[in-house]
Amino acid sequence: MSRRHRAEKRDIIPDPKFGDVVLTKFMNSIMQHGKKSVAERIVYGALDRIEDKAKTDPVELFHQALENVSPAIEVRSRRVGGATYQVPVEVRAERKKALAIRWLISAARGRNENTMVERLSGELMDAANNRGSAVKKREDTHRMAEANRAFSHYRW
Repeated sequence: MSRRHRAEKRDIIPDPKFGDVVLTKFMNSIMQHGKKSVAERIVYGALDRIEDKAKTDPVELFHQALENVSPAIEVRSRRVGGATYQVPVEVRAERKKALAIRWLISAARGRNENTMVERLSGELMDAANNRGSAVKKREDTHRMAEANRAFSHYRW
């Protein structure tokens, strides 16, 4: 890893169907072994399924789900004088989005439906309605930060 400077951010091309950059990031996170067409099929299939069930704009519902899952505060380990404290810190916007995407995908993969399209659409609809595993993960993170509020003076 280079010590000189950070790697520059790559430009992400918006997805072809909806023209949304965040959706492309989501697709890239779902993708395994470089199979982008499979990831596209899964995401677009899930969005079509959401449109059929919810009768609303699927991209809007997707953004609502991301908003509901993204954490405002998290804990980070900080060593002070031999002891390790869990210090609550605010989450940067970029990391918020990345965590929300990661949690949504892992929650969808952990569901019991048959196909990934069904799992993902179910998890996105649950997250948009403030329930489901991904939202629970966010609440657990907030609860952990709240419990360790006493150590917030160790913030750096």
